[in-house]
Amino acid sequence: MATITTKAIVLSSLKYSDTSLIVKCYTEQEGIKSYIIKGVLKAKKGGIKVAYFQPLTQLILVANHSSKSSLNTLKEAVVLFMSEVFSNSIQEEEKNEDFYTYLEAGLIWLDAHDKIANFHLFFLLNATHFLGFYPNTTETTLLGFDLLNGNFSEPTGDKNIISGNEFYQFKKLLGITFDTIEDVSFSKNERQLVLQIIIRYFELHLDGFRKPKSLQILEAVFN
Repeated sequence: MATITTKAIVLSSLKYSDTSLIVKCYTEQEGIKSYIIKGVLKAKKGGIKVAYFQPLTQLILVANHSSKSSLNTLKEAVVLFMSEVFSNSIQEEEKNEDFYTYLEAGLIWLDAHDKIANFHLFFLLNATHFLGFYPNTTETTLLGFDLLNGNFSEPTGDKNIISGNEFYQFKKLLGITFDTIEDVSFSKNERQLVLQIIIRYFELHLDGFRKPKSLQILEAVFN
């Protein structure tokens, strides 16, 4: 890891927790970089000002960059996103040791791995095993998937039946394990497409489920 001094232009900033921002910049030396600016929303007089991070503000940054420079930002954004999703999803009050063990194993895996770009997709979809609406994986020769009924279907044009590229990308996640998460190939746009499909799937099957506010933060970091 090296300390870099570079000119930068702020592209976007998003609130992260009650006190911090995730700021995406276009830097002169290393292109697009994302940074967590911790505590800036409650900075004391004389500290870093929020106004520095308005879009198209020009800055000179001194930052630690490495080939994994966005890793901590990405992991923190994933954790924030997952916590919001499960806060909306887990509605039962009785114990569920299997679900607890699954959540625990996933967080341990996340902490131990660097290649995590597909983790949230797999982790969310597999959580539906425990939430009661994991996709029915019979009839896999059909060319559509019915998000409302949770099964493969013929494409009919119904708004809840995905087909074509949406169906192809979504199907990639079915049947994989933690060990094969990164063997699945998605482009940036494909990853966002699949995430939107999974969020729709949750909305259709969980009463009162709300689209996570942190979804915008996660998408900004992956971008």
